[in-house]
Amino acid sequence: LSSFIMVTKTSLSLPPLSVEHFSLYLLQPRRPFLILMVLILPRRGSNVSLVLDMSALGSVEPLSVAVVTPREAAAREYLLAAGRPLTRPQLRDIVVNTHKLHAEFAEIPMNFIDPKELDVPNHGTKNRYKTILPNPHSRVILKSKSCNDLLSSYINANYIRGYLGNEKAFIATQGPMVNTVNDFWQMAWQEEAPVIVMITKLKEKNEKCVLYWPEKRGIYGRVEVLVNSIRECEHYTARSLTLKCGNQTRVLQHYWYTSWPDHKTPDSTMPLLQLMEDVETDRRTAAAMGPVIVHCSAGIGRTGCFIATTIGCRQLQLEGVVDVLSITCRLRADRAKVFSPPVGPHFGKNMSGSERGETNNDLIPFELSHGLHI
Repeated sequence: LSSFIMVTKTSLSLPPLSVEHFSLYLLQPRRPFLILMVLILPRRGSNVSLVLDMSALGSVEPLSVAVVTPREAAAREYLLAAGRPLTRPQLRDIVVNTHKLHAEFAEIPMNFIDPKELDVPNHGTKNRYKTILPNPHSRVILKSKSCNDLLSSYINANYIRGYLGNEKAFIATQGPMVNTVNDFWQMAWQEEAPVIVMITKLKEKNEKCVLYWPEKRGIYGRVEVLVNSIRECEHYTARSLTLKCGNQTRVLQHYWYTSWPDHKTPDSTMPLLQLMEDVETDRRTAAAMGPVIVHCSAGIGRTGCFIATTIGCRQLQLEGVVDVLSITCRLRADRAKVFSPPVGPHFGKNMSGSERGETNNDLIPFELSHGLHI
């Protein structure tokens, strides 16, 4: 308040007031109203002066007040509460007739993020796509030596809840760029990730991701990465990596899935399901108990598909139903624009019930994604 009201040589004096209250409204451009109520209790015979120094206003940092509109509040409530569990017969019906699911998908709020919500100066330099931003409430914050260096703590990544809402089961992030490779490995170390899943080529017409791991050995900031072994599979490559930081070492598995065609859907769902099972096996047996890191290019399309498939398979195994709507909404609540248009709801055919190894009986819905940002 002292920044606004001060006694100076140059003052504005008001004559004696006969009212009990005087209200002064200060309006800052593009900001919510700041209502300043000055109470004046006049006495007979008194000479009341209100002294304002307006010269300091130009140097005052604009107020940042988060205002949630009714529409935004309703959207958030929908993302947290929506759901429609589907049985196996209902899943089979949807594969044949998807119009209801398309209509349902169209109603899901996008959960757009205003860049001002991030409150990190120059964060745009670390975003692969300027319109794909991390949700503030769930974004990963890197540990920084200086609490004043906000940019060094920024990475375009979000924690994603898993089955039954388990906190930090996954991290969804964008494909590393030249200037964010060190941040990526710092995140992998900081979060004690047991597995990294990469679902994009390095280039698909345009650059989708930089090569962020070494051929044998590389140092990325404070993290040293060693390649222990490489296993070539038909649809993906698996690498066993050792991460070193100071006197500590950890083993991490890296999967690079390369069979997703550019702007198309995979011809078969089986390779993706096999990848999912391999990743879950590594997660359960790993010493590190952190989240699985998943990325494509923007971290919303194929990334969301993989995470949704993992959650859906787990739900179907344990409950006999899968709630496509709820899974999609929760993903979008944790990371904005997951499955954003032109990505649309599709279904994988012949997806197996992974607990029984079947090939034709169970159908797990998931996003087969194509579009600008995957």
